Amino acid sequence: MADSLGWRRKFAVLVPSTNTSVQPEFDDMRPPGVTNHISRIRIPNMSLQGDDDFNRLIALIMEAQDEAVDAVMSCEPDQLVLGISAETFWDGLAASRELKSRLEARTGLPVSMGADACEAALRLHGAKTIAVLTPYQPVGDRNVVRFFEESGYTVKRIHGLRCDSPVHIAHVTTDTLRSSLRQLDGDDIDAVVQVGTNLAMARLAAVAEREFAKPVLAINTTIYWHALRSAGIHDKMKGFGSLMETH
Repeated sequence: MADSLGWRRKFAVLVPSTNTSVQPEFDDMRPPGVTNHISRIRIPNMSLQGDDDFNRLIALIMEAQDEAVDAVMSCEPDQLVLGISAETFWDGLAASRELKSRLEARTGLPVSMGADACEAALRLHGAKTIAVLTPYQPVGDRNVVRFFEESGYTVKRIHGLRCDSPVHIAHVTTDTLRSSLRQLDGDDIDAVVQVGTNLAMARLAAVAEREFAKPVLAINTTIYWHALRSAGIHDKMKGFGSLMETH
């Protein structure tokens, strides 16, 4: 028999323990019959003052991830969804593919994650030249650029907000995000991509799409869209931009 609430799909969702944006944004986009089951990757809310700190944060996430994966598997999910994006871009395209393959092998489940989801969305829109918004320190920005360039995209501009702790990423205001998006936009790009799943930008991205007349891909929307569509679920959810409303 199917799960009484998650009769269409049970998503096991990995998020860093410091992340307060993925869960509410994913739940806002959840169609009937789909349930989200959060497993937290335990990390400290450490100070992020530069590249060394950010490298350490990524190492801590990687060290703690398997524990979170194994914990959520006992609810018998149908699919693994990574509600974390930096790790999926780290060290370029080959490393991203290896991460996905390792998680698929460990769980026996299909895996949806930020890097793959962004690629799929950009292909769908026919976008090749992009600008990117991140909450990261410079080393994080460099890894994002590397991934996209190795995947065949041109990154014209990238703006890192350099948030000073993992928790403070979720404190970035809508006004700051809106101003940053406007600085990134231009006639020389096909799309804007926002990464960093603790930036709450799902609804703002939909507004920015209408203003800019081009795709604005919020990472949480893009990941959740990819998870739903790869599961064969094509419900249209209003208020979250073209991916969720028309594709």
